[in-house]
Amino acid sequence: MKKIGSIIRLICLFFLSMQTNLLNAQTKTIAQKVDSVLQLMTIEEKVGQLNQYNDDWTATGPVTKDNDKAKQVKEGTVGSLLNCMGAERTRNWQNVAMQSRLKIPLLFGQDVIHGYKTTFPIPLAEAASWDMDAIQLAARIAATEAAASGIHWTFAPMVDIARDPRWGRVMEGAGEDPYLGSMIATARVKGFQGNKLGDLDAVMACAKHFAAYGAAIGGRDYNSVDMSDRLLWEVYLPPFKAAVDAGAATFMNSFNDLNGVPATGNAYLQRTILKGKWNYSGFVVSDWGSIGEMINHGNVKNSYEAALSAITAGSDMDMESRSYKNNLAQLVKENKVPIAFVDDAVKRILQKKFELGLFDDPFRFSNVQRENKVLNDPEHLKIARQVAAKSIVLLKNQNHLLPISKNTKTIAFIGPLVKEVKQNMGFWSIELPDVDYSKFIVTQWQGVQNKISKNSHLLYAKGCDIEGNNKNGFAEAVETAKKADVVIISVGERRDMSGEAKSRSNIHLPGVQEELIKAIQATGKPVVVLINAGRPLIFNWTADHVPAIVYSWWLGTAAGDAIADVLFGDYNPSAKLPISFPREEGQIPVYYSHFNTGRPAHNDSDLNYVSAYTDLSNSPRYAFGYGLSYSNFKYSNLQLSKSKMRSDETIEVSLQISNIGNYAGEETVQLYLRDRVGSIVRPVKELKDFKKLFLNAGETKTIRFMIDQQKLSFYNQQLQWVAEPGDFDLMIGSSSDDIRLKESFELLN
Repeated sequence: MKKIGSIIRLICLFFLSMQTNLLNAQTKTIAQKVDSVLQLMTIEEKVGQLNQYNDDWTATGPVTKDNDKAKQVKEGTVGSLLNCMGAERTRNWQNVAMQSRLKIPLLFGQDVIHGYKTTFPIPLAEAASWDMDAIQLAARIAATEAAASGIHWTFAPMVDIARDPRWGRVMEGAGEDPYLGSMIATARVKGFQGNKLGDLDAVMACAKHFAAYGAAIGGRDYNSVDMSDRLLWEVYLPPFKAAVDAGAATFMNSFNDLNGVPATGNAYLQRTILKGKWNYSGFVVSDWGSIGEMINHGNVKNSYEAALSAITAGSDMDMESRSYKNNLAQLVKENKVPIAFVDDAVKRILQKKFELGLFDDPFRFSNVQRENKVLNDPEHLKIARQVAAKSIVLLKNQNHLLPISKNTKTIAFIGPLVKEVKQNMGFWSIELPDVDYSKFIVTQWQGVQNKISKNSHLLYAKGCDIEGNNKNGFAEAVETAKKADVVIISVGERRDMSGEAKSRSNIHLPGVQEELIKAIQATGKPVVVLINAGRPLIFNWTADHVPAIVYSWWLGTAAGDAIADVLFGDYNPSAKLPISFPREEGQIPVYYSHFNTGRPAHNDSDLNYVSAYTDLSNSPRYAFGYGLSYSNFKYSNLQLSKSKMRSDETIEVSLQISNIGNYAGEETVQLYLRDRVGSIVRPVKELKDFKKLFLNAGETKTIRFMIDQQKLSFYNQQLQWVAEPGDFDLMIGSSSDDIRLKESFELLN
């Protein structure tokens, strides 16, 4: 009996020990779990976690072929795959990873830039909405769809400030202003990542491209960037800091060199600023092949030196260059790279895999049933239509030509983009192999057809192609226009004329499209021009002569319905430009927050030894913040709570906005400040706040802003963030060049 009792006690102790160990495992922090895994890893397995391959599917850069990719995954020498989509395909690859010694799961990344199956407006168009809730919701739906397809990680948002529309990637960001760009960076990070990483409707965000990529010389993609540290900190870094504060899981470094040092190997950017001053805990991935491309920069001799430079600078994951895979273990063995650098990078990556719950269930995002349900949610199309309508900018509406009556007897719809399908998706859109986009995307033709009454007639003529000099279709287009009561002309770029590697020296309307507009305008019929593009285009004749112009960008899946909603008045346009539109390429870069210079031009006709062009106005064709409505808004009763403030105080600004038009609509009220005198010269105005509000016809609302020390601060010559005492101008307006109310105040010592 004693022997039996001893056995029972041993069994009880065993189960108690098991329960204790289980409880300890459950209560371990993620950091402790990461350390536990790290201790088991060989140097080759550690390097493997820093290695990202492209799946053998779609490529977004030069492909490096691997005949034994699956074998490498089984050996635990690959940490991540990109361009691997679909619940079934990601599950299959994860199964391969589960055959590795330590069974460390793969991360699946994808360029989910402005939607997954449901395509939303290109990011620059979304930025025009100035609607943070709409932007966040679009990213939320994109994340939900991507996560349901087995994707863990999107390479978005791009938060590069861009002031040169020749740069093709201007379409991927939020425009020229650091304040607006920071707000949008926050909204998109929160949208992608949802409540928390690990939720089945969330993906890791990736703030890119770190840093200053949007300032490429000449607007030429991948080109060098040369700027002062003050400009870097004041204009180009704020959206990245906003992304850090919003909890962005990852960062991507940029292709460019910054002041002679490639960003991928730039320790000042990655170790001093990002991981140092900002205490960033996520990980940094290179852009496609950018570690190896440091050889082309002339900064390193070979991939061995490239790997040394990148890991030393703080680049954690090598996307597609094989520099880490082929050299990093050797660098550690030769004591060229401290193992602490490798361990830190591995820890950052494992941390995210634990946060995503992949160690608990590597297949949790790869569920075919959930994928089918989420990708066919009709609510997503409704929201895409709403976001698209919010992104459309009304540039001109002479004599209230718009909105068009749905009962108009005959409408001619002319132009090369009227019946296009995939063009509406814009660049950086995802094409899933099993989706019939001819049925899924609403064309502009279909949108207008869906909107007009049964008694209206819709006529069509293509007129011309997007590019080329062929005018053979002009005669038919003119005759079609003559039969109509109103003419809508749809022109612009191809969707792949803007985007990565799509820089253009000439950003005028391509081909003979503007000549087609001239021919139609000559008929004397009322003309509305739709311009579809991924960047600001130049269309001076149209701007001067056509009565109504709508900038419709590339709006995505619901483009046709959203455009029709605006054209026929079911949605009152409210978008404002997030970037200045130049009159000619010779003005570029043109942006609103410029310095005054010692010889400022007082107006566009002032040429008397001042900073001006002798053959062109200084002002842009359309200014930052510009955008019309079918209604009119009156600004009045500006009041400041005090005229002087100390640095620890605030000033409350209040004003009234009245809708004095006939349509309910939204107005974006913009607050700008100018520091009149500074230790370094300050811009003529800077956006510091804005509010978008809805007013019914005849309604008046009071809105308030708060001015604090933060809004008055800037980086001085020593890169200190300071607010200097002195006088400030406060400007409230409907755009940067339409200031309605002004006041001044003083910051005291």
